[in-house]
Amino acid sequence: MMGGQQIIILKEGTEREKGKGAVFNNIAAARAVADAVKSTLGPKGMDKMLVDSLGDVTITNDGVTILKEIEIEHPTAKMLVEVAKTQDDEVGDGTTSAVILAGELLKEAESLIEQEVHPTLIVNGYRMAAAEAVKLLRELAFAVKRTDKETLRSIARTAMSGRSVGTNANFLADIAVDAVQAIVEEVASEVRADVDNILVQKKHGGNLTDTTLIDGIVLDKERVHPRMAKFVRDAKIALINRALEVKKTEVNEEIRIRDPAKLQM
Repeated sequence: MMGGQQIIILKEGTEREKGKGAVFNNIAAARAVADAVKSTLGPKGMDKMLVDSLGDVTITNDGVTILKEIEIEHPTAKMLVEVAKTQDDEVGDGTTSAVILAGELLKEAESLIEQEVHPTLIVNGYRMAAAEAVKLLRELAFAVKRTDKETLRSIARTAMSGRSVGTNANFLADIAVDAVQAIVEEVASEVRADVDNILVQKKHGGNLTDTTLIDGIVLDKERVHPRMAKFVRDAKIALINRALEVKKTEVNEEIRIRDPAKLQM
């Protein structure tokens, strides 16, 4: 109120909540997101069919893909979607598990808030539990050697579960392990693998078993002549930072004729 005149800061029709009502509303929105992907988790998880405004259909059980396609307006629900995106960017897997775990933590927090437990105490308790969980995981974890291909294949197969690869899981796991081992480097007694050094090139047609691992560079270009080689081994590669073309000479000249008789020359 200013000088007896009401000033509207928020949009007309905006509802304002505070106290427990606002907290429970935020929890409900986040749990709705978790419930949307809960049925896709695990080896018996179900696929979701998503239809966008243009009528394009997407069938998937990948948590981050589902959440990216869903139009979400609630700010708290959007935060849970960001959890899935961050998990996907940092780890590349476990997006559905992360969202469901967050939803269950909020569910338990709601019960504690109803018992008059302050949210700050709940957050501190969750942090203590997270620290204990990380400690336990480190005790259970074991190092995997680069030469232990069977364990590496098992890890790759686990990441493929629910990805509609069917009986080709072993075949693709072998390719994935070989690809990663090809880029592994040892830096200061530490093993590192930059996955940006692996390019996944997709082509229409064929079967999954047509997938090939190429230890080299793929130029996704048409050959300018049918007799050009498709494969070049031990190639010498020139890196040129300019166009390969014959430039047109710029001519900026004038011819002035003062004697008409010279036009016949």
